[in-house]
Amino acid sequence: MVDDSSGRIVAELRAWMATAKPGAKLPSTRELAARHGAGPVTVQKALRTLSSQGLVESRPGVGTFVRSTRTARPNDYGWQTAALGSPRNTRPTLPAAMRPAPNDVIALHSGYPCRELLPERLVRSAFTRAARSDAVVDRPPSAGVPELQAWFAAELGTAVPGDVVVFPGSQSGLSALFRALVGAGRPLLVESPTYWGAIVAAAQVGVRTVPVPTGPDGPDPEQLARAFEATGARAFYAQPNYANPTGVQWSSRLAEEVLDIARRHGAFLIEDDWAHDLGITIDPTPVAARDEDGHVVHLRSLTKTVSPSVRVAGVIARGPARERILADTQSEAVYVSGMLQAVALDVVTQPAWRTYLRDLREQLAARRDLLAEAVREHVPGAHLEVPAGGLNLWVRLPDSTDLPRLVRDCEDRGVVVAPGDEWFPAEPTGRFLRLNYAGPNPGAYPEAARIIGAAVVG
Repeated sequence: MVDDSSGRIVAELRAWMATAKPGAKLPSTRELAARHGAGPVTVQKALRTLSSQGLVESRPGVGTFVRSTRTARPNDYGWQTAALGSPRNTRPTLPAAMRPAPNDVIALHSGYPCRELLPERLVRSAFTRAARSDAVVDRPPSAGVPELQAWFAAELGTAVPGDVVVFPGSQSGLSALFRALVGAGRPLLVESPTYWGAIVAAAQVGVRTVPVPTGPDGPDPEQLARAFEATGARAFYAQPNYANPTGVQWSSRLAEEVLDIARRHGAFLIEDDWAHDLGITIDPTPVAARDEDGHVVHLRSLTKTVSPSVRVAGVIARGPARERILADTQSEAVYVSGMLQAVALDVVTQPAWRTYLRDLREQLAARRDLLAEAVREHVPGAHLEVPAGGLNLWVRLPDSTDLPRLVRDCEDRGVVVAPGDEWFPAEPTGRFLRLNYAGPNPGAYPEAARIIGAAVVG
């Protein structure tokens, strides 16, 4: 660079600036051009180089000046402590399940399927078609694109399009449902353990969570009824199909019992059907399909099976509850991107969508069984129930396990796992790991299990 004209100008000006005072004015472009026998373009190139190095600053219509050097000092953000006050939500905003992981580790912590399990070709084609449609410029209705509303309603089978409100992902839906149906300061019954995102959403909107213990078959109806009576709660958040993290699927009998309890107490069942398309051995039947009186508010997300970039979910509610939910979302998000709605609708209405779901079921079954077998073989004292669907194994470890140390040891050896404590709305009832069998590189599952087992032994 120093051999060309602009390079020579840069070198001379740097030498001059070494002795010049901050704020000193550089010679004009005309002077520099005459002095170096160069054209104005060459001079401007030299000045841009000095500017990109932070040595000079240009003032249009005035000239170019030596930049003042700022004295390095530590940033002082202490004033923000008083301005912000105490945090309203002390729960972590980024749990282990959402942490990015390096490519060279065995990642068992994520809450999403890996890229190879997604319908990438369908999604890319859908974006191409949507980009040529009016969706790129039109403002969609607040409740959602009518065709997508109709699809969500038809999938449930007992709803009409007017019952549907479309949300930008299930997390936004949960926040809206908790605000609209429960309200700040009031109790919300939740399964324990339950989805960490529901715990965070409740805390952020000021809702008080009340844990209801759940076992291998789901929540105990008697304990659920007692919790309603003791707290006066008017809503119960649950995942009847392939619960995250446990993988539990309610029986038909339990679904009827829980719905009866909600009816007796004049309460809502907020049904999170996050894994509707992730069944492996048993197809899911939403509790909402049994409800005729508006007790069940049904939330279904497409993010896990379409694409993490297509954050679209549908809420099905009836009566005044639906109007209150719609009013809440209008005040928060106004509407969901019409482009994303068009893409989601395109993907799920393609003939290849059903083929993709059948293939996904087979791949999830193979991965689930491989990881479950490896855990049983290599992790001493581990106990797990193989789920009929979903993405995760819920593994109980010996009660003597030092869970934080185990997580650190696994990560040091190249395996990232999610500690189960984050899925409990109150104190954990044991030592658990949630292991995702839909991550990349399933061939490494046996090695990952051996590393976890070695960490358990200590």
